[in-house]
Amino acid sequence: MSATRFLAGFIVGGAIGAIAGILLAPKSGEETREMICETTRDALKRADETVKEIQAKADDVVSDMQKKGEEIKEKLQNLINQQKTEGESAVQ
Repeated sequence: MSATRFLAGFIVGGAIGAIAGILLAPKSGEETREMICETTRDALKRADETVKEIQAKADDVVSDMQKKGEEIKEKLQNLINQQKTEGESAVQ
């Protein structure tokens, strides 16, 4: 299971549990609605923060992959050039 799926499940489960707890609590309708609004705002804020963290990590991974790709490309180009040089030397 990936960390992203686990985190998403954790957030959703927490939100469902919080809403169930609020709805089953012995409070007035107005107080319950306010608590639901607050809980929803908090959950959305946490989800937004989590998405931003995941995006930042993904950006880092993509950047690293691009750097490694460029390094591999450069090494291959150097190897090709070296083979060409050696091939030309052998022909002469």
